Amino acid sequence: MPEEPCQCPDCQRFYREHDRLIRENPTLRQQQELNWAALQSFRTLAGRVMEELQKQADAAGDAPAQQPSTPAAADARGAAVAPDAAPEPDSLQQAMADLENINAHLFSIEALMERIFDVRMPEEVEQKFREVAGELAPDPLNADRLRLNRLLHQTPDLPDRS
Repeated sequence: MPEEPCQCPDCQRFYREHDRLIRENPTLRQQQELNWAALQSFRTLAGRVMEELQKQADAAGDAPAQQPSTPAAADARGAAVAPDAAPEPDSLQQAMADLENINAHLFSIEALMERIFDVRMPEEVEQKFREVAGELAPDPLNADRLRLNRLLHQTPDLPDRS
């Protein structure tokens, strides 16, 4: 007997999004394009954030170098590094390393996904995709689906007017 799906808000949001993506992209070709676009947007965003963090790290690294480096200047600043010229935090370095790893994995996924685009399906198979998509993710606002949900869950579709 299959387990009941999780009812936590995060899982419910995932199920809704999952079903929406199937409803709105019910063919193999549409799923290919959707996944390609999602991968590219992920790579673009992660890459841009990485660039911004690198600029931030470079700017933080340049600031102390612009100060005089003579022994007298070092004595004037004190033996310890001034708080505003503190070295880059480990958390930023770790985040940058994690983003580099993410980008490397995304690049690998992109290389694998390119193989998926070599596959073409006949129209009959694409029609089967549409049929199965309708079964997997029926329109939640369909009148029959709303009545069925009300019967199964004993919850009204509309607020009580009483």
